[in-house]
Amino acid sequence: MRLFWPALLMLATSCGVAEDGTQPVVTGRFGTKPIVAIPKGQPGRTPRITVLSVGSGRRTVPGDVVLADVDIRRWSGNRPFMSTHDGNQPTTVVFDGRQVAETWRQSLIGRPAGSRVMLISPAAEAAGPNVPLTGVPPADTLVLVFDILGGYPPDARLVGRTLPVIPADLTPSARPRTVIDGSGREVVAGAKVVIQYVAASWPDRAVVDSSYRRGGPSAFTLRPGSVPAAWLDALVGQRVGSRVAVPSPGERPMIYLIDILDTITHA
Repeated sequence: MRLFWPALLMLATSCGVAEDGTQPVVTGRFGTKPIVAIPKGQPGRTPRITVLSVGSGRRTVPGDVVLADVDIRRWSGNRPFMSTHDGNQPTTVVFDGRQVAETWRQSLIGRPAGSRVMLISPAAEAAGPNVPLTGVPPADTLVLVFDILGGYPPDARLVGRTLPVIPADLTPSARPRTVIDGSGREVVAGAKVVIQYVAASWPDRAVVDSSYRRGGPSAFTLRPGSVPAAWLDALVGQRVGSRVAVPSPGERPMIYLIDILDTITHA
């Protein structure tokens, strides 16, 4: 797939629709909520994309599931709109031919993991998946700062096989069990973890949820309230590449089978 974002930047500059000195200043480390200073000038009407920092990870490609934190604010008054940094769960963007805004495609595809990218765009062209712009007039200008965590194949760790099977002898009251030992980085408390999972009800062990069926990998922050409580003890200390069976007792007993694809920490 051909990428058009350099031409987009050139068009925004050459048309002169944005006043001089209208580039917001973004500070803060990748992976943390950005601090954005918006100038007093008018932003212009053409979307603009700026790469603020380049990561060293794998480049995202068409067909990937791209996981990214996104901070969105309105240009007028520098008013915050929403930020996935607050909710501890990055957004998931599936680039498998589904309808995705071209501004998001140009911002996220072809970028190395670990990159921070800024998009300035009218709201009508800046809406992304799972990011409804309720209450924002289409002509309002938005500033979006993406922290690209990575791109992953939708079937990562599956590749043509059927869904992983919950161990037959595991009950909701049992301890978590490591089914496959990984050899990658260790998962620590408070880190983001990229996973594929299968959730089965008990006692029939029927699959009631699965990241494979929902479009591919998801990312979560391992903090209380951000993931099921049973995940915290089960995943901390595991290594990337592991498969962990995680019983979850309660009013609705569940058993999760979790494949750890990646972990991301920000010191």
